[in-house]
Amino acid sequence: MPKSSAAGHQTATQGNTMKNADIKRLLYTHLLCIFSIILSIFIPSFFLENFSILETHLMWLCICSVFVTAVNLVLYLVVKPNASSKRSSLSYKVRWFYFLCLFRLSCNFVLYGAPLIELVLETFLFAVILSTFTTVPCLCLLGPNLKAWLRVFSRNGVTSVWENSLQITTISSFLGTWLGAFPIPLDWERPWQVWPISCTLGATFGYVAGLVISPLWIYWNRKQLTYKNN
Repeated sequence: MPKSSAAGHQTATQGNTMKNADIKRLLYTHLLCIFSIILSIFIPSFFLENFSILETHLMWLCICSVFVTAVNLVLYLVVKPNASSKRSSLSYKVRWFYFLCLFRLSCNFVLYGAPLIELVLETFLFAVILSTFTTVPCLCLLGPNLKAWLRVFSRNGVTSVWENSLQITTISSFLGTWLGAFPIPLDWERPWQVWPISCTLGATFGYVAGLVISPLWIYWNRKQLTYKNN
């Protein structure tokens, strides 16, 4: 075998090995994120009386948002899928916090026909949980870099399995929220039709579905996936 062919084969093999390792890390990270949502359902019930997703929905939204955000921050700090020397600088951390607040507040505008004036607290917490499932992972992976955000969410702009997964989980969260809005105007008189319960449950199911589907889809299509260099 010619040296150039042998070198190319070795490089391809190393690339496949690295991709498989990243997929495993991605899977473990996503399983822990799912576990954080499960914990947000069961742990508060031991300390809070009459706690449930439906009866104390707004409280659960706050708890779930805190759990998922904390787990995302810890996991991405430990795994470091997109390590950069700039991430340790003070200016980077200030811009990160600014972007997080900006996106959380911007989500308070009318989304999915959300009542902005009548139910301010409900709409605000809906925005918080939706941004927790979408904005927080983006900030953890991409940082406050608008160009990176536009690149990842454009066609063929991803550079790693992590960014590929970010596309899937974000889209599935929004899709789940959109589907969750359908039962609200129906005259079923069910307690879970009250705003924003069905939308937040839809967002949660969509987020969890994205966490499960993305590693499996990437693994299934790993031979066809090619990523550009950063």
